Amino acid sequence: MPELFVVTEHRQGEIRDVTFEMLTKGRELAEKTNTDLRAILLGHDVGDHAKKLADHAEKVLLIDDEKLEDFNSEAYQRVLSNLVTQRKPSLILIGHTAFGVDLAPSLATELNLPLATDCVDLDFEEERLAVIRQVYGGKVNVKARLRRSECYIVTVRPATFEAQEIEPLEGEIIKIESPLLENIENKRFIEYVQPATGDVDITAADILVGIGRGIKDADNIPLIKELADTLGGVLACSRPIVDKEWLPTDRQVGTSGRTVKPKLYIAIGISGAFQHITGMKNSDLIIAINKDPKAPIFRVADYGVVDDLFKVVPVLQNKIHEAKE
Repeated sequence: MPELFVVTEHRQGEIRDVTFEMLTKGRELAEKTNTDLRAILLGHDVGDHAKKLADHAEKVLLIDDEKLEDFNSEAYQRVLSNLVTQRKPSLILIGHTAFGVDLAPSLATELNLPLATDCVDLDFEEERLAVIRQVYGGKVNVKARLRRSECYIVTVRPATFEAQEIEPLEGEIIKIESPLLENIENKRFIEYVQPATGDVDITAADILVGIGRGIKDADNIPLIKELADTLGGVLACSRPIVDKEWLPTDRQVGTSGRTVKPKLYIAIGISGAFQHITGMKNSDLIIAINKDPKAPIFRVADYGVVDDLFKVVPVLQNKIHEAKE
């Protein structure tokens, strides 16, 4: 039976969320196309990872090698190229992250396979793969059909699919011998460099109040900060606010900032470029305040207020104070 590969991304002892998101989508595609779902795990001493993945895939293909302890795109490419050549999967899913952007294009080039990057959806249509990608800053979705091929490689945008809580599959863990015979000398892992940590960790906050360019001026930030404090929340922002140096980078939500999943996210004056939405779309409850009724942020918001934020925020602030009295 044909196989569908999901390449596991892990770092510093943790499986990245995008892996479970891809396994959820992979399971859906596997059932639809009568394909076996396989989680591909490369690393060293990652048995615990394999057990977690076995709950989400029928089989986990584990390649354990000291030379794979830290991510090296050339080492991963050699192993995956060998595995793909032997097993001939119909589809390979890789996260559209620094990991995937480094790995997927060179792997596709080596194997001469069609590659679609940064996809927000995908499906098979008449034995060809069709993908959805976004253009014009997320304002337009484009559907593209790839040339007919026995195998496709797709990089999936993080936070596009929601990782589902499923009945554990108790999949089989299959150990495969590593094809690496020598170390990769022209590219070596040196160390992880963590970004500087600020005074607040927005990823740990239950309530976030995010501001965008609609705030107009840095002098208006205290208005929103007061609202965040009243709610017992934390102030966050979109990239334009960081670019203007009105708030530090550790407050930025989005693909070039932090991915957050608070219980409540209030987006104030944020239009909703896909880079920002990717970083907060999985929040439990999203409220958007924007005077542009066509702002993309309203597509992901549970509740929306179309009005001038400088009229809405003071009223909201007063109502919260009244409710607390």
